[in-house]
Formats: sequence, structure tokens, C-alpha cells
Amino acid sequence: MPPFGSGLLVLTAPLGALPRRAAAALAAAAGVVAGPLYVHLQPGLRLAAPAPRPAAPPACPALLRALAALYAAAAAQRGLDLRVLLGPGRRLARPPRVLLAAAAEAPGPPGPVELGLQHLAAAAYGCPPRLPALLLGGPEEPGGGPGEGPEDGPEDGPEDPDAALPDFSDVVVGGTFDRLHGAHRFLLSACCLLARQRLLAGVADGDLLRHKVLMELIEPYELRAAKLREFLEDVQPSLRYDIVPLVDPYGPSITDPDLQCLVVSEETRRGGEAVNKKRLENGLPELALYEILLMKDPDHSQNEEEKISSSSLRQRLLGTLLRPPRQDPALPSRPYVIGLTGGTGSGKTSIAKILGHLGAFLIDADKLGHAVYVPGGPAYEQVVAAFGTEILNEDGTINRKVLGAKVFGNQERLKSLTDIVWPEMARMVKEQIGEADAQGNEEWPRPIGKAVCVLDAAVLLEAGWQDMVHEVWTAIIPEEEAVKRVMARDGLSEEAARSRLQSQMTNSQRVEQSQVVLCTLWEPDITHKQVEKAWALLQQRLSQEHSL
Repeated sequence: MPPFGSGLLVLTAPLGALPRRAAAALAAAAGVVAGPLYVHLQPGLRLAAPAPRPAAPPACPALLRALAALYAAAAAQRGLDLRVLLGPGRRLARPPRVLLAAAAEAPGPPGPVELGLQHLAAAAYGCPPRLPALLLGGPEEPGGGPGEGPEDGPEDGPEDPDAALPDFSDVVVGGTFDRLHGAHRFLLSACCLLARQRLLAGVADGDLLRHKVLMELIEPYELRAAKLREFLEDVQPSLRYDIVPLVDPYGPSITDPDLQCLVVSEETRRGGEAVNKKRLENGLPELALYEILLMKDPDHSQNEEEKISSSSLRQRLLGTLLRPPRQDPALPSRPYVIGLTGGTGSGKTSIAKILGHLGAFLIDADKLGHAVYVPGGPAYEQVVAAFGTEILNEDGTINRKVLGAKVFGNQERLKSLTDIVWPEMARMVKEQIGEADAQGNEEWPRPIGKAVCVLDAAVLLEAGWQDMVHEVWTAIIPEEEAVKRVMARDGLSEEAARSRLQSQMTNSQRVEQSQVVLCTLWEPDITHKQVEKAWALLQQRLSQEHSL
């Protein structure tokens, strides 16, 4: 873990040189700062000069290219919270704990440079006067050495020295803004450079999220809006920010007469044109459409988008620990029990099989459910007494389809049934967990084999069986895909399949109570990789736990 929780990196290189230097500078800083990492750009500043004065970088095309390069380079440093500051004037949300500069940009004795860093940070951002200051080394660049000064080095192509970005009093932008990534930060920074007074940011919510990939993993609106405001107020404190929820594709962009510019990308330009059509219908002037380039993701996998996107980030969360495991002193530490759940058609059974191949002891709650209903089984007499002999076949066995029809859609009858069946199933589950413990005794404490027990139970959460497991793992699938799978598997009509799904707990409700989420939307080999990743991370957790 890097030693400092936050930092301020001062870069004094020419803006045109930053695209080729960004990766090395951020890689070095990421080894020192866990995040956030603030970046102060001031081309040509001499840090060793007495009391260097902070200034905002010029709002020009070269600055946009530098920002794009910095945020793209930050994407390669997974988890780096980069915030490139566009203007001094306010105490930062997460005050820096260390000051940094690139050694190649700070020639001269270290002492004056470090003092200059301290003076600049105090003057620009109200930092304490004696923060630690470090010079970052790095490999020599092609065509230049570590002694290269801020005036040296070619620009990236000819640049009009008087070039400037257009400006507008009020600018608007919209997006999901889930887990602010480099492309978001570049987009928002461009908005800040274009706006003189106000930025209106619409944050998608409600039905606009329904068709997003892994929408269940999208952060709540309040959290997204709070992170967005913190970032904006950090990078450009001089603007006013109005952050509003978007529940339709237009929001206030078609009704606010003060707006002058809408910032779009190649993907959203048509949406911008639709906004202008609506504005004309409402008697308002069209907005200038300012288009920024999409940022490529060099590390995207086969099922992820080529651009840096929130959906790719959400896919990378699959199989990881989203919240800490339960700490229940009453829960035995051996075996370690995973409760695997998911709705109809979610692929939960295929995930359980993979876990079994990886070495887990599997308990199939559905099989136990069948066992409690058989004549002589623990729930047989009570169920027949409660629902009548008309639920019996000629051979005396319970016809579960007839029983299901009696309780489907009737919450009172369903509860009567589950009050009988679930406690008996839970008792049988505990017995099988005991068997897993017995089989795993010789292997423990090594976290392999039967030391891990997986309870495959569709009703895990509904039945309140969380107290029997250390972690809940949930399999999810979009409703439309689940409907198709259930129709194909069970021969149901679309209406019947949809009705069955809607009678169950939603994906979002399951995810809220889960430590790990998996999704079987893509090809089987992708599911397999997800499960192997989840298993490997589980082994790490167990190893750490038993090494304490």
C-alpha cells in the first residue's frame, strides 16, 4: 500500500510535452499515493524560484490534449483517483498529505524545489506549510534526459499560440457518471473549461438505467451525485454547479433558457441534435454542440467495450468482494460456507457446478426441498394437513404442481407453506454442513477442498438463511434474457415466464445483500473465468484469515 493517502503532483512541463510524459509521471506518483492524486499544471513554472505564484493553465486545445493523456494514463493505474486541477482557489476535498514533482522538471538542488512546492501548495490550495515534498525520478525519455527543463522539448505538432477554446456562460452535460473514470473526468474537465459561470450536470436515474449493463451494480444516485460534485468543486472551484437527476433523455436541457452549450461525444451527438429539436419546439435557441473524443481502453477484455466505460468497470467487479463478509461469532469458522443464490434462469446451477469442480462441497437446497415432501419426509404430514388431500397423486406423493398452483399469487398461503418447509430444509442443510466439516477436517486449515462449502439455494435470502453462511454470492441476469431462458427451458409462454420472474426477489434486492456478484450473460468461458476469479480471491481471504 502506498504510504500517503492523498497527494499533489505539480507538473511544469510544456502542455505539448505532457502526452508523452503522462504515463511515467503517474506511474511514479501511483507508487507513493493511494489516492486521490491531485495534479497542478503550470507550464514553465520554476519551482526553485522564490515563492512561486500559482496560476491556472490556459484554456486551449493543447490543454485538452494534455488532460486526455493524463486521464488515459491514469486508467492504466487501476484505482488511481486522478483530479487535474484547472484553477486554484479553494481548499481541496481530500487535503494532500505529500507534495510531488517530476525531477526532470525541477533542476537544481532539492531543497529550494521542495520549499517551492510547499509555498505553491499553501498559496493555491491552503495546504499546511510543512507537508513532505518528494521529487519523482523516472526513466529517460527518448530525445531528452532527466535534466530537461520546462522550456525544452518539442511540442506535439504546430500550435497557434493564440488558440483558445470557445466559452459559454452556461454549459450542460448528461451521463450516468457511475464510478467516475478517466473518460468521465476528461468530459467534465472539458465542460469546466468551456463554462464561465455555471455547469448543469444531469445524472441518469430511474428508467434510464434499466437497460444498462449490470445496472444492479450502478451506485445509488445520491452517491454518484456527491462524488460528481466533489470532483467538480475540486478541479474548478470558480463555477456554480447544478447537479440534477435525469429520468428522461432530455431533462432541463430543453427548458432552461440560459443554457448555451451541450457537451457531447461521437456516441451522444445524435442525442444532442434531438435536444436542439426539442428546444426549437419549445421556442428556445439551439445549443452549441461541443464534441469531445472517446477515450480508448487499452486493457479491455473480449466482452468489454473498446472505450473506457462504466459498464466495463462494473464487469470487473464481478467475482470481487463488494462488501465485507459477515462477522458473526455464533457462526462456526469451519467449514467456510458460501450461500449461492439467484433467480430463475440466472445460471446459478452452472456456477455451482464450476465451484464443485474447483473443490467446494456442494449442498443442493432444491434436492433437499424435494426430500422434505416425500411420504415419510419431515414436512409431508404437515403439508397434507394444511393443504388437503387434493394435492396428492394416486400413489400418495405430493403433486408439487398442484400445490404450487394453490399458493402462487397468494401470499398468505405461500407463507403457510414456507413456514412448514423452510425450517425443515434448514435443519437438513445444517446436517450437510456438518458432513462437509467432517470431510474437510484433514485438509483444514488449508483453504482448499471441502473446507469450503457452497449452499446452492434459490430461496437463501427469502428464507433468512444468511445466518448459516459466511458470504452470499448472487448470480444475476437481465430480466429479458432470463425470460428467454425460462421460456426455452420450461416451455412456458412469455407471459408465464415473466410472471414467474416477477414473483421472485429482484436482482437489485439480492445484490444489496451479497458479498460477491456473478453474471452468466456472456459465453460460458467468461462465466468460468468469473467463478475462477471469485474462487481465487476467496482462497486469498481464507489464507489471510488463517495467517492472523
